Order: sequence, then C-alpha cells, then structure tokens
Amino acid sequence: MDTNAALANWLEKGGRHIGQIAIAKKDDGWELRHADDAGRDDLQLYTKTADARSLANLDDASAYRALKTAPNLRHGWRLILPDVASVRNALDAFYPAMLGVHLARERGEIVPVNLRDTLARQTGMYRITQKLTDAQSQALIAKSCRLDGGCLKTILWRISPELPVNSLPAEKFTTPGGGEWPLLCHEACNILVAEARKVVKGEVKEG
Repeated sequence: MDTNAALANWLEKGGRHIGQIAIAKKDDGWELRHADDAGRDDLQLYTKTADARSLANLDDASAYRALKTAPNLRHGWRLILPDVASVRNALDAFYPAMLGVHLARERGEIVPVNLRDTLARQTGMYRITQKLTDAQSQALIAKSCRLDGGCLKTILWRISPELPVNSLPAEKFTTPGGGEWPLLCHEACNILVAEARKVVKGEVKEG
C-alpha cells in the first residue's frame, strides 16, 4: 500500500490528528488546522498545498522552527485542500518523513538505533559526543526531548542495549492510538547530537 492509499484508509477509519494538526472532512475537501484552534471561526484561510511549508516554518512569534516536530506550530490558520494526495503533501511539509516512517515501521523496516551507536558514527567536530556519559545522556534527553517544549515524537531507541531512557515519563515512549497518526523517533536527531557536543564541551548546563 502506498502512502496516499494508507493515508486515505486511515482517514476513512476516523483518523483525525497528527502532531498538533487536526484534520476534518469538509464539503469542499479536507481542512487542516492547529488542534488548539478547534471551534474558532476567525482563522486565516489558505488553499494551496505549498502554503503548508510556510505555515510550518515559523512559530507564533515568527521565529524559525528548526525542529518541525517541536510543539510550537503556529496558530490562527486553516488550510483547505481538495483531496487526500494534497493532504499527504501538506502533512509531509508539516512533519517531514513522518508518514513514511510510521508505515515503514508497520512493515518491519524500521530498526531503532541506540544513542551510543548514533554517537559512534560521528566524525570531525562531533566525534567528541562519544564522550557523553550516561548521566549526561539522561539529562540531555530529558531537557531536549520532553513533550512540553521539546519534541512530540515517540522515542523508540535506548541509550544503549543495556540502558533505556529513564529520564522522561512513560508517555514519551508510548505510541498514540485511536485517531492519531504517530510521530516516531527511531534515532537521535542532528539537533540532539549538536546539543550533546555542547554538553561534552561544557557549553551548556545539563539540568
């Protein structure tokens, strides 16, 4: 099943949320809006798939969103699209690769990569991240990956085979059900690796 077909099947079964976005069927197609904006009738209207990229790029303060899965998607808009293919393209702009990652996991094609393995591959200026201690790892993950202000993804990886991440609540590792399309993290992102470098170099506080 391709991504468009999988998304159409999910929507047909009642799927209506992904990250901070609520999806609703309308007479003229599909509507996407910030989930916090439910019930508002003063939202700015957008009608092009390409609008999703500009909507995803800035937060409410017009600051650039380097991490698209951060819980700071801007408010105040509604995006009307004609069909599922357009919805799929828009969601790929809001949450790059997240549709495909979930489907790949369902097919058994996603293997989580432990943090130690990710850091072991770093070279050049990031090689120093291999010196990150277990305690530093736990503190950094708690700060950077938390749901409130960090990242909305569900973490699938561990620090090492013997050491799970225990510095975040259980909900951070639980795949959402019902009508929500999960955002999955199967490997530490570049932003976390960059922060790990700062911690090892003593440029930021761990707490």
